[in-house]
Amino acid sequence: MRSLVTGGGGFLGRAVVRRLIAAGDSVRTLQRGRYPELDALGVECVRGDIADPETVDRAVAGCDRVFHVAAKVEMWGPREPFRLANVVGTENILRAMRRHGVDRLVFTSSPSVVHGGGNIEGATESLPYPDHFEAAYPETKAAAERLVLAANSPELLTVALRPHLIWGPGDTNLIPTIVDRARSGQLRLVGDGSNLIDTVYIDNAVDAHLLAAERLGPGSACAGRAYFITNDDPRPIREIINGFVTAAGLAPVEKTIPVGMAVAAGRFFEALHRIVPSPGGPRMTPFLARHLSTAHWYDISAAKKDLGYQAVVGVDEGMARLREWFRSCPGGAP
Repeated sequence: MRSLVTGGGGFLGRAVVRRLIAAGDSVRTLQRGRYPELDALGVECVRGDIADPETVDRAVAGCDRVFHVAAKVEMWGPREPFRLANVVGTENILRAMRRHGVDRLVFTSSPSVVHGGGNIEGATESLPYPDHFEAAYPETKAAAERLVLAANSPELLTVALRPHLIWGPGDTNLIPTIVDRARSGQLRLVGDGSNLIDTVYIDNAVDAHLLAAERLGPGSACAGRAYFITNDDPRPIREIINGFVTAAGLAPVEKTIPVGMAVAAGRFFEALHRIVPSPGGPRMTPFLARHLSTAHWYDISAAKKDLGYQAVVGVDEGMARLREWFRSCPGGAP
């Protein structure tokens, strides 16, 4: 089987690619940059912008199924780049799949598509999209997810997965950001850190994608549906953050900042960034402050039932693997 993985150079995309290669698939990827690791695996790499329809058409042609992982994932920024990557890119994928008769799509969505700013505790997929989004990322991911689910038909079977806070060895985004801020003394817990959050270890997130692809077929229960994907083990955010930090050999973070102050600081840093842009965006945003201070954990019964999903690697085992990875990295933390 020939599989296309968009965003094949990213953390999740690379992990999906490796698993598909191990299973004997022929794999093609679509991403902007060049990744020697993909070349070494024998992957056919198409380089280009997912917002360009001709590039996407070339990538989709001849494939049997698509794992659409690529996205612009940032907590802040002007809307247009997010719209191009997340909405227009998804429109291009759907159009190319119809044109070339490719009939299986596994779309990587996000639980943030249903986060309206308050606590989410044990929610199922019946939770509606909010009326208002505080950032362009969740807004455009929700728009893309709607497109994918609406496209489901006998000729094009689709499923959307909502993995929450993917982490593990090789992470290039979440963990490095937290560790860098802890090392510089800038990391604070927003609130008292007792709010429960779900996460998902990288291997489990990949399992969910492959299970969805296997189960997706005519008349399948998962066709046209979205699923939360987690480790099914909500923990206090203090425990998760300090698990990452101590795995890197740093002291646990104890300093806190009140939620209201963090939201106000987020507004300040956003305004400052508009005047004096800084690499990586604002240090804090109101959207990020609320995510860090609220509970967000989910009922994944539907994924267990329809996909046969379960979290094989637990949080504690994942943290042990993360500590070993940091120890094995030349010069310490990447």
